[in-house]
Amino acid sequence: MIGRRIGRILRVASVALVLAGAARAEAARSVAPECRSGPTRHETLAGLGERGEMVLASGGRAVLDGIRWPMEDDGAARAWMLNHRDRALTLVPRGEIDRWSRVHVDAAVSDEAVDLAGGLIEAGLAYADAGERDTLCRPALLTLESGARSAARGLWRAGVREGRDGAALREMTGHFIVAQGRIVNVGERPARTYLDFARRGEDGLTVTVSKRTWRRLRERGLSAAALRGRLVRVRGIVEAWRGPTLDIASADMIEVLDEERTLRR
Repeated sequence: MIGRRIGRILRVASVALVLAGAARAEAARSVAPECRSGPTRHETLAGLGERGEMVLASGGRAVLDGIRWPMEDDGAARAWMLNHRDRALTLVPRGEIDRWSRVHVDAAVSDEAVDLAGGLIEAGLAYADAGERDTLCRPALLTLESGARSAARGLWRAGVREGRDGAALREMTGHFIVAQGRIVNVGERPARTYLDFARRGEDGLTVTVSKRTWRRLRERGLSAAALRGRLVRVRGIVEAWRGPTLDIASADMIEVLDEERTLRR
């Protein structure tokens, strides 16, 4: 009996550690409104709605913060989540309720210390993504992707898209992708900034960055001069506009992968 009690105490403590990383990151920096945490709640997962929406036994609805649910083929992700149906969850709300009356949450299975967002990403069943928010509240989720990406697990079987392969990127119009390449040109305009992955006349990706997001990138030291020639990884939904285009709303969705300032030819 004592052993079981001790085991339960240790599991509960582990859950606290699972969710504490985000809290430490929050305390260490100025917190964006959408990342501010609310009181910890205890719920039970009753089922899943469309796009990975969590249906809670209390009648509430929630979505995991910081992930992109796979839209085209979510069978594996759905099965992974439903393995935790009827399990007690520890939830930490993030920001305000969204326009669909859902709360964004960090969530862990209370008696197993399983971080749901982190588990999906480690298994290659979801991408890290800020979604419609300006900030990725748990940037460590990007780091968690590396193992699944290296092992080509799940969604990463398709690999990272090549930013200079315009033809292949156009085939992904309307789909969420992760692409990588070197920025060959940066065009600053009053309303938007354009990051080109191919030279003029070549067929490649263009990333459009809003004025607000560009200001945030500049605050991080990523000016036009600093980005030109850098190897970066970006993510978003492909649009067709004079070629394949990604519109980036969050500065966290542009990852600089090297420290080089000169374009490799």
